[in-house]
Amino acid sequence: MTSSFSSCDNNDKSSLWSEPDVDVPGGHFSPEVMWKMGAVGAPAVSPDAKRALFTISYTDIAADKTTTELYTIPTDGNGHIEQLTNGNGLSSSAPAFLPDGRIAFLRPKDKDSEDCLWVANPDGSDAKPIANSEGIDGFLFAPCDSRVAFVRSVKLDTDIHDLYPDLPKANARIETDLMYRHWNQWADGKYSHVFIAELSGDKLLNVKDIMEGERFHSPLRPFGGVEQLAWSPDAQSIAYTSKKLQGKESALSTNSDIYIYSLNSGETVNISAPNAGYDTNPAFAPDGSIFWLSMEHDGYESDRNRIFHKNLNTGALEDLTVGSELYVDQFALSPDAKTIWFIADENARDAIFQLDVASRDIKRLTADTADYTSLAIAADNILATRTSMFTPPDIFRVSTADGKAQNITNANARTLAKLKMGRAEERWITTTDGKKMLTWVILPPDFDKNKKYPALLYCQGGPQSTVSQFWSRRWNFALMASNGYVVIAPNRRGLPGFGVEWNEQISMDYGGQNMKDYLSAVDTISAEPFVDSERLGCVGASYGGFSVYWLAGHHQKRFKAFLAHCGIFNLEQLYSTTEELFFTNWDLGGPYWDKDNAVAQASFANSPHLFVAQWDTPIMVVHGDKDFRIPYTQGMGAFNVARMKGLDAQFLYFPDECHWVSHPQNSILWHREFYRWLDRWLK
Repeated sequence: MTSSFSSCDNNDKSSLWSEPDVDVPGGHFSPEVMWKMGAVGAPAVSPDAKRALFTISYTDIAADKTTTELYTIPTDGNGHIEQLTNGNGLSSSAPAFLPDGRIAFLRPKDKDSEDCLWVANPDGSDAKPIANSEGIDGFLFAPCDSRVAFVRSVKLDTDIHDLYPDLPKANARIETDLMYRHWNQWADGKYSHVFIAELSGDKLLNVKDIMEGERFHSPLRPFGGVEQLAWSPDAQSIAYTSKKLQGKESALSTNSDIYIYSLNSGETVNISAPNAGYDTNPAFAPDGSIFWLSMEHDGYESDRNRIFHKNLNTGALEDLTVGSELYVDQFALSPDAKTIWFIADENARDAIFQLDVASRDIKRLTADTADYTSLAIAADNILATRTSMFTPPDIFRVSTADGKAQNITNANARTLAKLKMGRAEERWITTTDGKKMLTWVILPPDFDKNKKYPALLYCQGGPQSTVSQFWSRRWNFALMASNGYVVIAPNRRGLPGFGVEWNEQISMDYGGQNMKDYLSAVDTISAEPFVDSERLGCVGASYGGFSVYWLAGHHQKRFKAFLAHCGIFNLEQLYSTTEELFFTNWDLGGPYWDKDNAVAQASFANSPHLFVAQWDTPIMVVHGDKDFRIPYTQGMGAFNVARMKGLDAQFLYFPDECHWVSHPQNSILWHREFYRWLDRWLK
């Protein structure tokens, strides 16, 4: 089942997509091979549920550039991928369907312009940029007419050039309150606002900022998207997510809410005001009632996400997941809103679950060892992106009847067939307090149980982020194994997927039971005959970097090399320099200067920098200049101390990276130095 589609540029006929031929010398999985593989995005489903629209991104390593285009495929799994856009180096993103079946996406008009909204026929032909749409960050069409909601940044604050126009070359900032920077961006005086407009031909008419003058963001920065917006079934209201707090209050709180704006009255109502924590991702039912994700506690960013439902006529509010210990990541409603499918982690697999709204019964739909990372409803099936430790994202067709999954894109099948991959084994290890802990043991390709291999203890970040079946261009278990290492990846205390108690134990216990869990895992697995206990390394990022620094002062000569990426070295310094103060307040129990707060004092007493007298092992430190969550001076401090103590050490510093290394050539450099350092000490 194939058909020919017209390209979005100059109406050229497109050919069927074919996977690029990636050279894989000797079947070895390398960072270069990883970056040449296509990255498949989440699907959008056509109104008739017959086709899916999605993106694939490809990287030109030499040009240090990734380009994204739009593709389509039948949802029944019996067709072929076809390419709909060719932006000639300009990426197309955010694919969606209009109610009439046409497609829409974001792309610049030229290399010097911002993203704007484009609309095309279902086959990709007659693509046109929409006037008045420059600078759009995301969009959502109304379900039954030509209206569209979109997100655009609005400048509301003055800067030094507004204050001193006669000093155009001055470069400075003046700050008077907190949250002046976030993750990797300085506050620029602009706020993400929700606009509504009417699409008429190739123009937007009657454009209105429904948050006019408000110094708040919707969606939430920096990671929120149009999943935080929702149109009502009659297109007379729009729900949006916002944390309407500023400065110090915003830095100390996670209290976002769901607001509903009425197009008829122009009034905005907060429908989640009693809830203290994050309220996000609204979705309307056909009867006009509304669902959303809600966390209970203010300041706790890793709280359990619940699915709430509110009858807007009666005001009745209910938690549909009460009694469950699942942490909901995202959800989708059936057309009649009687069933909800959602993603949550259970035993280190991000699975799809099914919730009966009337009975509140929850059952697990998928049972495979994989992570499902997005979902969209397509008649009696779900289209979901799926990964594993050894396979990058593809779109799978999941039956809502029995959970059976079929890969319908297979975007990297040829490349994967050339690769020699290892395998992962699941172990349940007894911890020091008698609990059972799931630990992944990732084995190299051509594994020989009669050989001895060097091993790496992988320390997870978050701190509350499951060691699941994720695929990453940074911390990739398949790459580690392909370089001849056994990887020990424990789901230590403080990770979701194993119950609320297991996840919450880490709060205000940095350096406590979770560190004992790490040592239980490495001691148990290093006793295996195929592990060389004299060649053990320890690696991790973020809280995993904290773990590396802490273990460097407590490991009692277990490890021969350490590697910490963007790790926390000095907790007092972190408390004073990070941006989201709610994070440190919750996790550490309060500020370090509160000497009457025994919990906080115990947290700060476990800061890794207090144990550097016991550091005795080579250590590599990696940090990015634009990391505002854990500022790069934390890495400098750790490296400087290591050298002052006379230890072999290396500092890998990226001026243009943040908490992650995301530029292609920087990433490949990161991987090369990662293995060069470890190989030096462990091989």
